[in-house]
Amino acid sequence: MKRIILIETSTALCSAALAEDGVITACREDSSRQHSSLTAPFVKEILDERGLTVRDCDAVCVSMGPGSYTGLRVGVSTAKGLCFGAHLPLLAVSSLDVLASQAIGEGLLPEGCRFIVPMIDARRMEVYSAVYSSDGVRLGDIAPTIVDETSFAAQLAQGPVLFIGDGADKCRSVLTHPNAFFAQACPKASWLLPGATAAFDKGEFRDVAYFEPLYLKEFIATKPRKLF
Repeated sequence: MKRIILIETSTALCSAALAEDGVITACREDSSRQHSSLTAPFVKEILDERGLTVRDCDAVCVSMGPGSYTGLRVGVSTAKGLCFGAHLPLLAVSSLDVLASQAIGEGLLPEGCRFIVPMIDARRMEVYSAVYSSDGVRLGDIAPTIVDETSFAAQLAQGPVLFIGDGADKCRSVLTHPNAFFAQACPKASWLLPGATAAFDKGEFRDVAYFEPLYLKEFIATKPRKLF
């Protein structure tokens, strides 16, 4: 039986899941933004629920971003620790790939949908995004995009487009084309499964020592407004 631990921490939702032979058998989710204190306990809880240990699993898959710098660090660090300790291979899937799978798996596509555009919030009117076909195949590079009224015009001209992610709602007032549909959502660990399974079957394992998340932007530290 193939078992994969799945970890998703790229946005406000912290989640972990366990897949056994292609089926999610345990899952934990929390949106309180306490990733550093919840991620490892969530993994322990899902394993305990199934009466398993990390060594009973075959791989660990983590969401590689883009997304929150801190959240991604927590998720990747946890995944690496599990892999080091139990000598398991590390898998990684883009958070945008997760959202595309989620849109399809949860039946969120509008009728006649031509494209899926996952959007991870990058503050103001910027999002991390990429264009996918309606069956979840990525059609271009992942990149930061400043959304305005001309964004994704070529896709919208061809038919319904689903914009999904924690950056979707803020684009409603700008993307007013009748073919634009929106689903405000955070990527969930359980929807790492399609990408994790494909990567595992192809042997696309990451270097546990040197793997880094896909940040797209450099982290900028800021000073607190009040000094104590």
